[in-house]
Amino acid sequence: MAKEDFYKLLGVDKNASEAEIKKSYRKMAMKYHPDRNKEKPEEAEKKFKEVKEAYEILSDAQKRSAYDQFGHAGVDNSMGGGGGHGAEGFGDIFGDVFGDIFGGGGGGGGRQRSSVQRGADLRYNLELSLEEAVAGTEAKIRVPVLSSCGECNGTGAKKGSSPVTCTTCQGHGQVRMQQGFFSVQQTCPTCHGQGQQIKDPCRKCRGQGRVQKIKPYQLKCRKVLIRVTVFA
Repeated sequence: MAKEDFYKLLGVDKNASEAEIKKSYRKMAMKYHPDRNKEKPEEAEKKFKEVKEAYEILSDAQKRSAYDQFGHAGVDNSMGGGGGHGAEGFGDIFGDVFGDIFGGGGGGGGRQRSSVQRGADLRYNLELSLEEAVAGTEAKIRVPVLSSCGECNGTGAKKGSSPVTCTTCQGHGQVRMQQGFFSVQQTCPTCHGQGQQIKDPCRKCRGQGRVQKIKPYQLKCRKVLIRVTVFA
């Protein structure tokens, strides 16, 4: 059965910002969480998992770019997409709501996002004939990779502009909220832990600083030993 479009699942359009995607996800996840749907928990859990998977893909710049270009095939498990789709993800939502109590937005319990993130592993399925596998051959393949946006030089800001220091956290990436005896440190709801804000995002990369390109590779496929056992 074909998967439903991730943007449609979250009720946003393809040009939606990260904040819009997160806001819609929180709303949908609260709606379909099994604990809030006692009459049809199985159907609700299934929908909850689909919504969570959609958010995990669209909230990640690299996975979102791959999904936009290749659809579900670009973000399946072999491309590093998805993972961890259980109902325990409701804890993240609770953290966001708890943060709202203290006057801030969501932020995942104060975990600051690293400015440098490990890219997803790439996998390419190459079919060879028996003769090519035995004799060895050379093959040319084209692999989608993320590279620095040439329009904004990787800054994510529109040409002629640049990111500015976040006025909410003063560039620290985190804020501290206090209510009575409680003191909570959480990711800045304005810059999402980056410490900077992009007032005017680059249209080409949508403020991500990277775009997907197709890079050619030439591979040398070595000879393989094939052992055949014949039973009389």
